[in-house]
Amino acid sequence: HYQYVFPKPGMYRILGDFYPDGATPQLITKTVIVPGPAPKRASLTRDYSPKDAENMTVELTTDPPQPISGFKTQMYFRVKPADGLEKYLAAWGHMLAASDDLIDMIHEHPFIADGGPQIQFNVIFPRARAYRVWVQFQRKGVVNTAYFDIPVKALGQ
Repeated sequence: HYQYVFPKPGMYRILGDFYPDGATPQLITKTVIVPGPAPKRASLTRDYSPKDAENMTVELTTDPPQPISGFKTQMYFRVKPADGLEKYLAAWGHMLAASDDLIDMIHEHPFIADGGPQIQFNVIFPRARAYRVWVQFQRKGVVNTAYFDIPVKALGQ
């Protein structure tokens, strides 16, 4: 049993991410509506700027530079410094992408990772929207979290 008081009215998505023994990874979501005046919807603008996390800096580049919905985007995260990079929850990193309307939730593990300094994730964004992407990497026993805002366009847009 867990109790939580939401800070303000609005729509919240609760995510449960787990990996049962002998099975595949699972991501379950639950939408919670907290009554009251609806908050103004935040707009996400492109933000690929390097992020200073707990004990590292995380940089992002994508291929293609402009992600297209329905097509693979390769996301390259470069961590500095890379010494002491460790697996966290059995993976070299974790990525969660959420669309700006909180409908799409994508959880990925690295496609290519060998302890850094560059860690590659592959993702297919389902719709043309803005997405906030959070990544987590562990270095010297400390979990580092960084986020980036990625606009995704439709083909031909």
